[in-house]
Amino acid sequence: MSLGAFQHSEALSLGVELELQLVNTHDYDLAPYAADMLRLMQKIDLPGTVVPEMTNSMIEVSTGVCQSASQVLTELARIRDALVQCGDKLNIAVAGGGTHPFQQWHERRIYDKPRFQELSTLYGYLSKQFTIFGQHVHIGCPSADAALLMLHRMSRFIPHCIALSASSPFVQAHDTQFDSARLNSVFAFPLSGRAPCVLTWDEFRQYFEKMTRTGVVKSMKDFYWDIRPKPEFGTIEIRVFDTPLSIERAAQLAAFVQSLAAWFLAEQPFAPQEDDYLVYTYNRFQACRFGLDAVYVDPASGEHLPLRDHLLQTFERIAPHAEPLGALPMLQQLKGDVQAGRNDARWLRDVMGREQLLAEVTRQAAQRFRAPQAQA
Repeated sequence: MSLGAFQHSEALSLGVELELQLVNTHDYDLAPYAADMLRLMQKIDLPGTVVPEMTNSMIEVSTGVCQSASQVLTELARIRDALVQCGDKLNIAVAGGGTHPFQQWHERRIYDKPRFQELSTLYGYLSKQFTIFGQHVHIGCPSADAALLMLHRMSRFIPHCIALSASSPFVQAHDTQFDSARLNSVFAFPLSGRAPCVLTWDEFRQYFEKMTRTGVVKSMKDFYWDIRPKPEFGTIEIRVFDTPLSIERAAQLAAFVQSLAAWFLAEQPFAPQEDDYLVYTYNRFQACRFGLDAVYVDPASGEHLPLRDHLLQTFERIAPHAEPLGALPMLQQLKGDVQAGRNDARWLRDVMGREQLLAEVTRQAAQRFRAPQAQA
């Protein structure tokens, strides 16, 4: 199978996908109502799409092509309101978060769709353990070669994305001591992790053709990389975010990606190289394990510094590029949370500390998703 042409997209355009939990309102465990939710949602005129995911207690929603993070928030608000309305009819709730705190993976059922059934046959129990929930952000690129440069520049900031979005401290009713335990499940899949450091589309096409000749890969969907090109959209897709607990945070993360990309396109701040990846897995682990308290190793200098400090430096660096995009207010909200050491993982642990009941943690997370952040 050939790779296909890299389609045109408007540079810095955005698209956001959210994988969401469906939970019953009795004990707040996952509820197998994806088909019912999809049936109701299809009756409502909404931007983007609403589609099934691997198991039948989760769905994926997406925006259309957006020009700004504010537009992302507007579209997600319409989708969120429709989800809440349909969920109320079914006596279920919708929640964010990268993992459900206490669901048991062996109870999950694979959604009846040919690709999901094929993946279940291939990956066995890993398919049910893939009942995890992420946010994907697409960013438009002016050309195929520019997309690969942006991908590898963005890779330096994968730990930042993980720490800002981390919302999966609990797995199978245990505190994992990770802020983002979700990514440990992703790492179990072959062809996960980082993309190969090729910097032109011709080189990437050659790599793709070699992989397809092995029979291991049939399409770009078979790569579970942290960031991957999406040639049919003309974008790169950042895939490391846990699904946030609110759509407001989802829009803020899109603003962060768009502002980074604007900086890359305007200033070409550093030349990507293979050596950038010497510390990639270590930085990724640190962010998953410790969130905003992680240590960050600068790929260029080898300097070790708190990730929180590097995040604050990054906010200052990209602020001039965020302002023309209307993204600065959202960046300032993220900056305030970083300064205070707040992310969704901490919020979930704080609720657990008060309530001592994971069902109540999930109930409050569902309430937070359904209400504007100011009211949450």
